[in-house]
Amino acid sequence: MIVVNIALFGIIGLIFSVGMITPSFAHTTVHVEQYEIEAGWGIEPPVVGIRNDLVLKIIERGENEGKFTGITSVFKSVDATVMFGGASKKINVNSDPRPGYYFSPIIPTKTGTYTIELKGKINGTPIDVKIPVEDVEPTAILDFPPSSSEGTADVAALKNAISSLQKDISNLKSGETSIQSNDGIAYDFAIFGLSIATAAIVLAIIALIKRK
Repeated sequence: MIVVNIALFGIIGLIFSVGMITPSFAHTTVHVEQYEIEAGWGIEPPVVGIRNDLVLKIIERGENEGKFTGITSVFKSVDATVMFGGASKKINVNSDPRPGYYFSPIIPTKTGTYTIELKGKINGTPIDVKIPVEDVEPTAILDFPPSSSEGTADVAALKNAISSLQKDISNLKSGETSIQSNDGIAYDFAIFGLSIATAAIVLAIIALIKRK
């Protein structure tokens, strides 16, 4: 399953790297004079640590309903900056094969709200806008089974192993389990080995609990 997931994300990443961007309904649209600018993520929901694209659609609506013209070569005269909190980074924007569509690869490293700032001119029209895009989510939104459930199951399994080892030690001490011994040496080694195993499992449980 892990291999399948990696392959799936690899294919998605390859598709978006060549600009085959799938439209989304969660994008934000603003208007500057006669131009309509739509911004969002290429893959939604956006997840922290997973490669994505900031995508833009810049068009001019026609007189007829549903008709528009994609504006090309916008980022020759417009600077794009991605912002998060007090941090900002100027980004390179690539043209999609479809006129008016653009994308910029990015790996979001924190959850929360990202904003795209555009400054410059579109065919002589000044533009200075900040467009918020959908919040980046933690990986838990895609995790299956939930990592917390896995940790609980692991702890339960280790606790069962301890109970089994404690039972074995009790049987040895009570004589229910016999050991061919040489002056008690084999018996001592059996008890010592089981005790070490129990201690190791206890340490493993502590490590799992601290990791959660």
